[in-house]
Amino acid sequence: MWQAIFSATSFVALAAWIILVFLPRRPFAMACVLYLGIGLLCLVYTILFVLVAAGAVDPLRDAGLPPHDFADLSLAGVRSLFRSEGAVVLGWAHYLAFDLFVGLWIARDADAKGFSRVVQVPVLLATFVAGPLGLFLWLAIRERRARASGRWE
Repeated sequence: MWQAIFSATSFVALAAWIILVFLPRRPFAMACVLYLGIGLLCLVYTILFVLVAAGAVDPLRDAGLPPHDFADLSLAGVRSLFRSEGAVVLGWAHYLAFDLFVGLWIARDADAKGFSRVVQVPVLLATFVAGPLGLFLWLAIRERRARASGRWE
C-alpha cells in the first residue's frame, strides 16, 4: 500500500512539474498544476496525516509504547517520526507539495518580471531536485529586477 501511494504521489508531482517547466503557461495548465498537482498532493497529505497521527494506519510507535510526543523537536524525536513507512510517505507528500508550490510561485513571479524560460528552467529544475536550493537561486536572480521595479512581492 505505501509503495503504491509513494509512486502515485511521485507521478502526480512529476506530471505537474513537466507541465510547469515545459508547457505554455496558459490558465488551464496553471490550474492543473495548482489543483490537480499541489491540491491533490495536499489532500493526500492531509488524509495520511490524520490516519498516521491517529495511529489508524502504520502507527508510529510499537504496541505498548506511549504515543509519539509531537512536541519533541530534537533530532531523535524527528527521527522517531520517520521510523514507519507511512510516516516516510507522509513526509514525501509534504516535500512534493511544498516544492511544487514553490516552483509554481517562481514560474509566476518570473513570468511577471519578464524573465525568459532560459533563465527559469535551470531554477525550476533545481527547485524540483532540491527545493530550497532552487528557491535561493531564484531569490538571488530576481532581486535586482524586483528592486529596479520597486516591487518586492
